[in-house]
Amino acid sequence: MERDQLAEAALRGDEDALLKRIQVDKRQMYAIAYSYMRSESDALEAIQETVCRVWLKRKSLRDPKLFSTWMMRILIRVCIDEKRKRKREMIVEWPNSFYDKSAEAEDRMQQHSTERLDMTMMLQQLPPEQRMVVTLKYYRDMTLTEIAALMGKPEGSIKTWLHKALKRMRKQMAATNPEMVAEVNRLET
Repeated sequence: MERDQLAEAALRGDEDALLKRIQVDKRQMYAIAYSYMRSESDALEAIQETVCRVWLKRKSLRDPKLFSTWMMRILIRVCIDEKRKRKREMIVEWPNSFYDKSAEAEDRMQQHSTERLDMTMMLQQLPPEQRMVVTLKYYRDMTLTEIAALMGKPEGSIKTWLHKALKRMRKQMAATNPEMVAEVNRLET
């Protein structure tokens, strides 16, 4: 079955079709949930709550072609609600890396980890909507039009948030890590 057919079946009450349809978007759901929640367990909880809400509210969606956008909006609302409810600091999880005993490889891994941590910390300092736009644009390779549809905002707002986010990140980097400014400039092109 194709995506729209699975969505139609899910909206009619077919649990298996719903689960198969969710499988299609699971990576994008995880990326969005993780970008808000900043921990794997919290992201998975948000996805679980989203699946429950999608099932309970399935009759409210009229057009199965909008299933992904509708589901992602629910996920974003779940994440925002959960963050408000918990009101706690975000946690940065370190990526699992392979172990190489050579000094050169260790230096590369350390540099990569430091750059990744710097970028993660800068993203966390952005307002949620700017952080989401940067994450979707550069980590999920979505177009501005797709991001606008997903977030339910005009494309002009998305462009503004992206511009402001990159400007803010560039300013932070210039103060702390000038060599990373080139990386942000590269992202903007």
